[in-house]
Amino acid sequence: MESLRQNLAAVRERIARAAEGAGRDQAGITLLAVTKIFPAAAIQEAYDLGLREFGENYVQEFEGKAAQVGGLAGARFHLIGHLQSNKSKKAVELFRVIQTVDSARLARRLNEALVRPGPPVADLAIGPAGESPLDVMLEVKLSGEDAKSGAEPAELPALIEAVRGCQNLRLTGLMTMPPWSDDSEASRPYFRRLRELAEQHGLTGLSMGMSHDLETAIEEGATCVRVGTALFGKRKKV
Repeated sequence: MESLRQNLAAVRERIARAAEGAGRDQAGITLLAVTKIFPAAAIQEAYDLGLREFGENYVQEFEGKAAQVGGLAGARFHLIGHLQSNKSKKAVELFRVIQTVDSARLARRLNEALVRPGPPVADLAIGPAGESPLDVMLEVKLSGEDAKSGAEPAELPALIEAVRGCQNLRLTGLMTMPPWSDDSEASRPYFRRLRELAEQHGLTGLSMGMSHDLETAIEEGATCVRVGTALFGKRKKV
């Protein structure tokens, strides 16, 4: 845990410096600890050090950890990997935030999965464990890479309308994943474009930036940075 403690202090210092340099309040920037591939014990250690927001990439993988960490008071788990619509029901059981909604079909499946059987309850959106509603972000594809998922910018107006028509979903912003580069400046055009799209559509949340380029993301307006390696070290391939 001592290594994680030191890493967390370093990451928080990076966020603070970047926010100060950009003239921003660091309180408006969420540190999302990305724990994919790491065991439930890593989540518990991070939680004990004060972290409350955690990101996972795979529904099936997190399902194996959920029994061990699902009871952590105040912890919120975000799905930040691609979600197939046929896994919507399981996803809403496990996660409080889905950052990768990229189609109206997926939005509708998530919304339907949150409807409890039985008599309807007037004006009440039901989420997992009785919480309401499910926070979602729209993943936007800004690069030409085939491996990247997300909606095209031109699809956003219709997608936003579809999500806002789902009473059990709350749209909080946009998310993107730029092409990998060791040069953090290479990510800037993608971050800037996402911010412009958010402003265009009246959205405030921006999930962008990772361990290697979080400063650039914060300079361009990120409200959530997704950090794994800088906290937990390099992941071992499985």
